[in-house]
Amino acid sequence: MIEPHVPAPPGSPPPWAAPARLPVRPGTGRFLVLACVFVCAACGLVYELELVALASYLIGDSVTQASVVLSVMVFAMGIGSLAAKRLRCRAAAGFGAVEAALALVGGCSAMALYAVFAWTGDWGGLWAHGPRVLLVAFSLAIGLLIGAEVPLLMELIQRIRRQDAGGAVADLFAADYVGALVGGLAFPFLLLPWLGQLTGALLTGTVNALVGGALVLGLFRRDLTRRGRWLLVVANVTVIGLLAAAAVLVDDFERAARQAVYGNDVRVALRTDVQEVVLTGGTHGRPLDLFLDGRLRVGGRDERRYHEALVHPAMNGPHARVLVLGGGDGLAAREVLRYPGVRRVDVVDLDAGLVRLARTDPALSALNAHAFDDPRVHVTTADPFGLLRGARAAYDVVISDLPDPGMTASTKLYSQEFYGLARQVLTDGGRLVVHGGPVASRPRVFWTVEATVRAAGLRAVPYRVGGGRDAGAGDWGFVLATAGGSAPELRVIGDGGPRLRTLSQAELEADARAAERMRVVGLRASTLVHPRY
Repeated sequence: MIEPHVPAPPGSPPPWAAPARLPVRPGTGRFLVLACVFVCAACGLVYELELVALASYLIGDSVTQASVVLSVMVFAMGIGSLAAKRLRCRAAAGFGAVEAALALVGGCSAMALYAVFAWTGDWGGLWAHGPRVLLVAFSLAIGLLIGAEVPLLMELIQRIRRQDAGGAVADLFAADYVGALVGGLAFPFLLLPWLGQLTGALLTGTVNALVGGALVLGLFRRDLTRRGRWLLVVANVTVIGLLAAAAVLVDDFERAARQAVYGNDVRVALRTDVQEVVLTGGTHGRPLDLFLDGRLRVGGRDERRYHEALVHPAMNGPHARVLVLGGGDGLAAREVLRYPGVRRVDVVDLDAGLVRLARTDPALSALNAHAFDDPRVHVTTADPFGLLRGARAAYDVVISDLPDPGMTASTKLYSQEFYGLARQVLTDGGRLVVHGGPVASRPRVFWTVEATVRAAGLRAVPYRVGGGRDAGAGDWGFVLATAGGSAPELRVIGDGGPRLRTLSQAELEADARAAERMRVVGLRASTLVHPRY
């Protein structure tokens, strides 16, 4: 006799949501699931921060990169949560597959981004938007997989001991948020300084795969078929093996990638507390180049022209006390010390590692004429903005030799507030000179710097000098300013000063007139709360 079909009462769980057959007590099982949520959340946030950090280093503009990663990832998490609804009937197998995929994609994301950066040159042609496309692709993939975790974990925790939806959500998200806190703190304070970006991501992927696989195969193995268990074991072993192999080869990979970026002439490569510092050349007659975070900072062929143009117009007048903001390579200090009337030079740089290299590296210390060994030079490791806020000394000359204003980390050092602080430490008639980036290729940025200097109450004179190969964009732009009175006189050398090798008065005046013809009018000053670069 055929039994009549009796529908399940309304609100009862579907057949596949029956209580799980666990090898441990329900309380222990519930704790293990929440511990897995904690670890997975920490790993997910590490992937997110890794993408932001590496994209900021490779592409620049950390605010834009963080916005892209966060917005794309949060959007993808929503899509992933919706897609995971179809996997709830096989929650254990689905969660195991998601974690294996997330471990592989997240763990390899940093290495893939760096490989594309290293071996596709300057992103020309087909790869013009290569880093941004890859960044979006990884953010989308990782976000989809992270979003799929929550519905599947909710199903697994309910199968251990069913409770009201509100209580289950509270437990799940409490573990998730605490895990995110731990991951967010572990990345900058442990993973990045101790392991670096590439190894840190690979280790995070390995932990992700181990924890996800252990939860499913150890706690919910009876929910899987024999074939399903073997497939999950093979998948996790394969992922962990790939990540481990990549970790073993990561040093060779970094060396090969560094040679692809900088050429075969890399002599020094180190990661300081602030940035990556690379020196190429400097031996056997080859010019020394200094790269900071992948960007050429000092080009041996043209650096003297840049530093003479930066320093000497500002030295036309009293110059007994000079403050150099930035300049951890010692090259601006070298030019200042050519004046016998200089009594004290204060160099303020955030990177103690760069200053140490400028003291000890034979080629770099020879290029800066051992400036840091001069007893008149005093070096302070500090943020220039913070130092100016507490400065009590008065200076005849302030030289701002800082990173490009288009980089987000440097924006506050090109703000109206910063120049207001610089004005306060100038003596009567003292001069401030600012490197404002190239004029020809980025006129809005340069003229925003000039407008910001004027907004701080300084009388400004813009000028530029053309550069060679190492100028990158073809020229360097500067702003010479003084507080009160008339605008400063633009002269390449003061009375009794040293002879210059690369500049003449006529050339400087002609270049200044050329810069004025490129002026962009109507630009507003950049401030801390409204950066305009």
